[in-house]
Amino acid sequence: MVDNVKIFGSDKVLKELEKSENMVFACVLGNTEVSKIEGISGAGGSPEMTPYTPALDVELMLRNEALSLPEIAITESDEVPAPTPGLLTKTTYELLDMPFVAVSAGLEVEPKTSYISLNGQPGGDLREGKGVPNPKEIYCNAVETGKLLTQLSDHLMIGESTPAGTTTAQGVLTALGYDVEGKVSGCMMHNPHELKTCVVNRALEKNNVKPGDLKDDPFKAVEIAGDPSLIAIAGLAIGSSVPVTLAGGTQMTAALALIKAIKPDFDFSNIAIATTVYVANDETSDILDIVNQIGDIAVYAADPKMENSSNPGLASFAKGSVKEGVGAGGSVLYAYLKGITPEEYLEKLEQLTAAVFG
Repeated sequence: MVDNVKIFGSDKVLKELEKSENMVFACVLGNTEVSKIEGISGAGGSPEMTPYTPALDVELMLRNEALSLPEIAITESDEVPAPTPGLLTKTTYELLDMPFVAVSAGLEVEPKTSYISLNGQPGGDLREGKGVPNPKEIYCNAVETGKLLTQLSDHLMIGESTPAGTTTAQGVLTALGYDVEGKVSGCMMHNPHELKTCVVNRALEKNNVKPGDLKDDPFKAVEIAGDPSLIAIAGLAIGSSVPVTLAGGTQMTAALALIKAIKPDFDFSNIAIATTVYVANDETSDILDIVNQIGDIAVYAADPKMENSSNPGLASFAKGSVKEGVGAGGSVLYAYLKGITPEEYLEKLEQLTAAVFG
């Protein structure tokens, strides 16, 4: 048992991660027009700023500063603006010199850093019946990238930065036939379930699709109701030759559902979700129920102890703001497995936050 980590299901992948000597972290980046819908996401601080969020997250990781805008992305909270969850992943990156690679699945704003392109396009507005224009191309390129990355590593951790990604995750899961209404998480304290469901229902109606109609056509599900990151994550995992940790919240359940639909014989004993306790304990969502609908897949929830932070923005995570993103939960888990204590972790996180935001 690992202190400050909740384990739901098998600990096999966790043990593989613990003994890993050459883990690589791939952060998948994506945009859709959905993030510009007022009230659906707090990422970036305002709807019109959401296209910049993934690029800014990667620029912070690799360059320690914002290059695409004057300031690093924030998340609007009901109390105080919260810093990007990318700071948690940045903390592990700094403490352990964690190998990190950015993967563009389909971006409106490309980062001004190095990254791998899957030749994807940003997603559209689900209300117009438009998800991802080229999901199969993104998938094939992601499979190739997964094969390449795991020739160089013994464990693949996949995170994501995709504003409004829980809405598109709900869209894909619904199209595939899963019961997820009111169960996906969100980055705001108030989870706008009615708005998300309205957007998803509109996407299906525009395409004359009922829930579950596309259970055997996962690429069509992404095309009408998804985002580029979800199909990219599925491709990376399927291409991997080593154990995979999906570092994220309920968005990762949609990637798992796509994997199951694309490759029914996939060995799910070699993959797990790693998230934060803020997602696992979230009363406005139910990640465990969604995972259980898909299969026997482990979920690990790491506790960053952010309620102990003297920084109001960081402390707001423990109150339900942000919760997850950019692989935060997986990166905290990895730090703990490699011997970093919660106190050491939080101290470094606060130092980085002060350096970036003052």
